[in-house]
Amino acid sequence: MPKKILTRAHSRTLTKHHKIAVAGVAALGTAALAFSAAPGDTGSVTTGAPVTTTAQVASGTALKNVKGTVTDQLAAENVKLDTFAAQKKAADAATQQKAAEAAVARKAARQAATRSTQRLDIQPVAAKTYSNNLDGWIRQALDIMKSKGIPGSYNGLHKNIMRESSGNPMAINNWDVNAVNGIPSKGLLQVIPPTFAAYHVPGTSWNIYDPVANITAAANYAADKYGSIDNVNSAY
Repeated sequence: MPKKILTRAHSRTLTKHHKIAVAGVAALGTAALAFSAAPGDTGSVTTGAPVTTTAQVASGTALKNVKGTVTDQLAAENVKLDTFAAQKKAADAATQQKAAEAAVARKAARQAATRSTQRLDIQPVAAKTYSNNLDGWIRQALDIMKSKGIPGSYNGLHKNIMRESSGNPMAINNWDVNAVNGIPSKGLLQVIPPTFAAYHVPGTSWNIYDPVANITAAANYAADKYGSIDNVNSAY
């Protein structure tokens, strides 16, 4: 009887140790399974095949996701680069257009300035005015004579006018030989109509009584016959 009691007690004691050992083994097994399931330890040999398969699937999915993300990023960068290139091209084109327009504007301004200068250069000189009296008639006649190459001076014209008509542009001689022949002398320098017609100066009036036309025709005749009106000191 005492022997059996000791045996049962020993049996209870062993059973308790066994339970502790089993619990330890279970804990170690759980730790091992957890360790083998970690993604970073793919090279470890584990006893749980399903855990290894799950880790490999997760790793492959992660790689696919990473690859997809990189591809998307590269595509996005390409789009950005293309957009930037297009914007730069448009900006360059706009700059070139502005430069071309500015060049055209500068050229137009230069041309306008040149035309303005040319217009200033070719503007006609204001017409010279002369007084409507003997002094004015002589001065206007002298300017015309100068342009036509007809010699004569103010004094030469004035002295002959005062002798022939006393400065009266409507003077007429009705008693000399010319009057007897029907061609009386007329005007400031007493020119007969045939002489006036033959020596008329272009640009002047055809009216023999016109003071300037009469002076220039007489001076033209005197230049042909005497060299200049200045050489005439009597009837001519």
